[in-house]
Parts: sequence; C-alpha cells; structure tokens
Amino acid sequence: MTVLVTGGGGFLGQAMVRLLLARGEAVRSFSRHAYPELAALGVAQFQGDLDDAAAVAAAVAGCDVVYHVAAKAGVWGPYADFYRANVVGTRNVISACRRHGVRRLVYTSSPSVVFDGHDMAGVDESVPYPRHFHAPYPQTKAAAEQLILAANDTTLATVALRPHLIWGPGDNHLVPRILERGRKGQLRRIGSRPCLIDSTYIDNAALAHLQAADALDIGSVVAGKAYFIANGEPLPLWEVVNAILAAGNLPPVTRSVPLPVAMAAGWTLEQLYRLLRIKDEPRLTRFVVRELATSHWFDLSAARRDFGYAPQVSLAEGMARLRLWLREKKGR
Repeated sequence: MTVLVTGGGGFLGQAMVRLLLARGEAVRSFSRHAYPELAALGVAQFQGDLDDAAAVAAAVAGCDVVYHVAAKAGVWGPYADFYRANVVGTRNVISACRRHGVRRLVYTSSPSVVFDGHDMAGVDESVPYPRHFHAPYPQTKAAAEQLILAANDTTLATVALRPHLIWGPGDNHLVPRILERGRKGQLRRIGSRPCLIDSTYIDNAALAHLQAADALDIGSVVAGKAYFIANGEPLPLWEVVNAILAAGNLPPVTRSVPLPVAMAAGWTLEQLYRLLRIKDEPRLTRFVVRELATSHWFDLSAARRDFGYAPQVSLAEGMARLRLWLREKKGR
C-alpha cells in the first residue's frame, strides 16, 4: 500500500515511518521541511503547511491510508496559529481524503482534549469534552478530533488515538525539556499530592497507530471512535520525571512549591509575557501547573479489546534504552 504520514519527520512520525517501511509499505511524508533522515530511508517527501489545501491534497493523492500526526503543539502562543495548523489543517486532510478516495484515516489526538483541570484517574473514553479549555493546544486538538470522528461515514473510515506523554530515544520535546531544566535546577514539585500519571514509550505509540489502521475499515468496530493510548503503568509523576533525570545522570527533584504559589507564578508570567509581547514560552503557565498537580492515567480496555493494543516495551526497559541513547548521544 501507499501510506502518508503527516509530520513524518517528527518524533512519533519517524517511528511510524520506520515501522511502515519494515512492513513493506510505500511511505510518504508531509512536513514543512525536508528531513535528511527520511531521504536516507527512501521516503517520498512532500513539503507545505497544513493550512495549504492544495499542498495537502497533492500529498494525499494516490494513498490508501493516511496517518494525520502533524500538529502545532505547545502550551503557549496565539490561538490563531494553533487553529490554522490543527483545525484548518485537519479539515484539509479530511477533504483531501474524500477527494482522492482514501478509505482509512488515522488521527493522532491527545488526552488533553478531555482535560478539565481535575484528576483523570482511570477514566475511559466516555469522559466528555470540557466546557472550558486552559490553553489553545487542547482546545484546537479537541475541535480537530471532533472533525475526524464526525467525518466517519460510508466512504471514509476514521479513528482517533490519544497517546499520553510520548517519550524515548530520539525525543526532541519532553525529555530534552526535563533534562535542560534539571541541569539548571529549575524543576520543582508542585503541591504534596502523589499524583499518578501514565506515559507512552515511543515504540508503543507508533505500534498502536498501525494496529488501529489494520483494524480500521468502513463499518468496523473502531471506525468513528477515539482511544486512549499509554503504557498502562501509572506511577507518581515525580518518580517518572526523576527516572528521566537519572537516565541523563542528573539528580532527582526534591524541592517543592505549594500549588497556590505555583498558580500565582504561572499567572504572573503569562501577564508579563503578554504585556511585553514575548513570543517565547514562559517557564511556567497555569495550564502546566494544572497538568503537574493532577493525576492522568487511563483505562486502556477499549484499545486492547478493539484492535489488540498491548504495550511491547515496559517503562523499565524504555528507561534503560533512553539511558543508553543519551549516553551514546553525549559521546558523539
């Protein structure tokens, strides 16, 4: 088959590309930039912005399956930027699939689309979208997810996956941020509650997408549904953070700040950055504080039942692989 991975040059996208190539698929990537790593693998690269309907349609033409992974992520920035990439971009992907007769569309969503600022402890996919969002990213991802699920019909089968906190070797977002702030001594525990979180090792997240696509077809059990994806190993948040720090040979986080103090600091930084029109992300926002002060772990029963999802790499094995990768990267 010919498959397209939007965001094929990203962390998750590249992991999926490698799995697809190993299965013998003809793989395309759609990204804003060209990636030498993809060129070396023989991947056909299409370049453009997600809000460019013509560019998206050109990449989709002739494909059998589309994995829509690309998105604008982050906890800070103008709403319009997130809307163009995440909502308009997703609308363009759906339109291109219909135009070119693609039957299967797999969308990478996020558990943040249902986060209302409170604990998410063992919740399943029945939890509703919140009435209020705390940042443009979850708001626009929720809107995009709803477009994807509503698009499921008798000509196009769609499914949305919600992997939580993807990490592992090759990570260019979560792990580097934790290590950088750990080196600078900028990490603090927030509050005193032992909040549990689940995360997703990169190989498990990539495999879940392929498994969902294999089970997806018009009228299939997975069509038109959203699924939580994670390792299925909830642990205290700071235990996970400290494990990542240990993989980078950095000391654990021991100091803490009260939740009200952290919220006040986030609010102050947000106002300051808006007032001074600073484009960089603040060190702390209220959305991040809420994420760090609440539990996030999920019932994975639906994914296990409907498309056989089973994490292949445990947290312990993943941390060992991460440590080795960081060591090799440092030695280069």
